[in-house]
Amino acid sequence: MINETILAIIIAFAISAVLCPIVIPFLHKLKFGQQVREDGPQAHLKKAGTPTMGGLIILGSIIITSLFYIRDYPKMIPVLFVTVGFGIIGFLDDYIKIVMKRSEGLTPGQKLVGQILITGIFTYYLVNSGEVGTAALIPFTGGFDGGYFLDLGILYVPFVFVVMLGTDNGVNFTDGLDGLCTSVTILVATFLTIISLGEESGISPITGAVVGSLLGFLLFNVYPAKVFMGDTGSLALGGFVAASACVMQLPLFIPIVGLIYLVEVLSVMIQVTYFKKTGGKRFFKMAPIHHHFELCGWSETRVVAVFSIITAILCLVAYLGL
Repeated sequence: MINETILAIIIAFAISAVLCPIVIPFLHKLKFGQQVREDGPQAHLKKAGTPTMGGLIILGSIIITSLFYIRDYPKMIPVLFVTVGFGIIGFLDDYIKIVMKRSEGLTPGQKLVGQILITGIFTYYLVNSGEVGTAALIPFTGGFDGGYFLDLGILYVPFVFVVMLGTDNGVNFTDGLDGLCTSVTILVATFLTIISLGEESGISPITGAVVGSLLGFLLFNVYPAKVFMGDTGSLALGGFVAASACVMQLPLFIPIVGLIYLVEVLSVMIQVTYFKKTGGKRFFKMAPIHHHFELCGWSETRVVAVFSIITAILCLVAYLGL
């Protein structure tokens, strides 16, 4: 399985790296440009018009690579289903905002309905397939061989919904700086790939495909970015992270390896709540929190580097917890 996974990484990287210089000019031609918040950091104004919806490249690379392995590794199917399903929701949101010129895209309610539908189908698989069940490994209790599993029973259903929707929104909020979401998720996907290989969970080809596709995409998404992933990419990646962790019975590890995602979404919640309670005052200079650090004088590359280093260390910590 190790050789297959390494090959999946290489194939996905090659597809992504080849697609980027082909698709980016096409997105330029269609004027699928990024819309920049006027109240954000002034340095971001120059990003206006940079092609977005690059998540199509990421998704295309993942799907094509997965097709080579899906017959021999059928456990990949539910992970791929969630990844593509959430990616479609993101694509519709991007399309409405950019092509139809409706700045809000899908309404929060429309997004939520789509996410709930996909999560419901995925949860049904987890509970009824006989391959996963309703238990989750508790970190730092001895790992898969002798560790403690928290069996939530019927409460596992709402638990999965919280994990899926929370992670997806967290990854979505993390996508705000050149290379930030890509870099952080490469590390998280690498962690999931290593654990999948060690436990022979049967999904390492798709986790490897995500690593490879993001590495190829990062060549063009690193500062100064030539393309952004948009909601097409960030929602798909959020679904991937949550679904992979649930299939491997590791959802309780997401707050560790995905702490950046959690902090990003919490910063938005804190900002909105504080703003409403204080009649217009702000807790952070700007949310999500990566913009707060920018307005404190940090460069984009510094924020990305620090957040990536934190994620790398936390992935090592999580590995010790197995």
